Amino acid sequence: MPNASAPANAHTPFDLMLFADYLVPVEPAGVVLHQHALGIRDGLIALIAPSEQARALPSKAQLELPGMLLAPGLVNAHGHAAMTLFRGLADDLPLMTWLEQHIWPAEGQWVNEDFVRCGTELAVAEQLLGGTTTSADMYFYPAIAAEVYHHAGVRAQISMPVIDFPVPGARSTDEALRQGLRLHDELKQHPRLHVAFGPHAPYTVNDANLRQVCLLAEEADANIHMHVHETAHEVSEAQRQHGQRPLARLADLGLLGPRFQAVHMTQISDDDLALLVESNTSVIHCPESNLKLASGFCPVERLWQAGVNVAIGTDGAASNNDLDLLGETRTAALLAKAVSGDATALDVHRALRMATLNGARALGLADTCGSLEVGKAADIVAFDLSGFAQQPLYDPVSQLIYASTRDCVKHVWVGGKLLVDQRRLLRHDTDALAAQARQWAARIRPR
Repeated sequence: MPNASAPANAHTPFDLMLFADYLVPVEPAGVVLHQHALGIRDGLIALIAPSEQARALPSKAQLELPGMLLAPGLVNAHGHAAMTLFRGLADDLPLMTWLEQHIWPAEGQWVNEDFVRCGTELAVAEQLLGGTTTSADMYFYPAIAAEVYHHAGVRAQISMPVIDFPVPGARSTDEALRQGLRLHDELKQHPRLHVAFGPHAPYTVNDANLRQVCLLAEEADANIHMHVHETAHEVSEAQRQHGQRPLARLADLGLLGPRFQAVHMTQISDDDLALLVESNTSVIHCPESNLKLASGFCPVERLWQAGVNVAIGTDGAASNNDLDLLGETRTAALLAKAVSGDATALDVHRALRMATLNGARALGLADTCGSLEVGKAADIVAFDLSGFAQQPLYDPVSQLIYASTRDCVKHVWVGGKLLVDQRRLLRHDTDALAAQARQWAARIRPR
């Protein structure tokens, strides 16, 4: 990687200069820079250079990070943030039993604005402590979630839920779309938040509503985020009812394309793969949720080799049961090898790329975040690799993916603003948040 020299305003002090043992930019791929510094100015990455060179440049503040690795903020490309309040409520069940007999009834009884506010705050706090700086959130009361993400200082894609029956906060599909479009317009100029359409799944949204989503998304230049091919049962039922696989139906309706995010995709035929490649649709892989619900295995290596953009998501805490994207990435790397029968599948650099730049690309944010490049937003995580569990350290990226946990996250910046300092959340009252979560648990399932 060529060292990025200081720009024309080189004599203007940097707001912050970070000095780390390792810097992994993600783009270019496979690069690890040793003893490099990263300069931040006006919320953007303004310099990447050898530490010795950077020390001669003026900066308002400097931070030494011995034993640490700087990487882009992680991108959780699929989740249901507020469902953290249902964490552990219904475990060890197949998908449809879990949904129809437990989750949907619980949502109908308990989900309101206060639930979404508390659950989303809990999710944001958990994710920040795990190095996640950008999230794709698909849940009810999206305007409430937007308030939480705004005040937390993180980046988010907030999907308006679209489904054929009434849901918390929207009595009809039309009402949900009106609310979502209003929120889309309100956030149009927001530097960190944007709104997407979130049709739940092919089996819960009819053709008329999907056509409406397609039309409105085109007019609003908005993304579409949807569960697709989550289980073999879903695919077989679609073939029985519609005479075609769900992905083919979505293609016929015009939904597939660069703005479409197909979540799960555990069932992929040759025809499905051709549709994904031709349409430039992104796939969001949620390995731990799929494993826990026995939904199937997304063939990540096959998709990658075909040129499909594959990102990674945790899904909701009700089906995972954590929002640990670093752990999810390790699971994805290991699972890809088992599914493909190839020990070289999804190596550590590609796994990290899937959790960063590929996620940003899927969300339409690749020009803003997902890699450490001059001109991009300073969304950065400092991972501490100095612990016993990472020694001896031959390959820092390998140790990050295979030997580290989210507890090694020490500092997190979003847009140059420090949100986690020495594992301490700077914008959250953690004691109050934990107390609120306990209060919700006592209401939902009294002891």
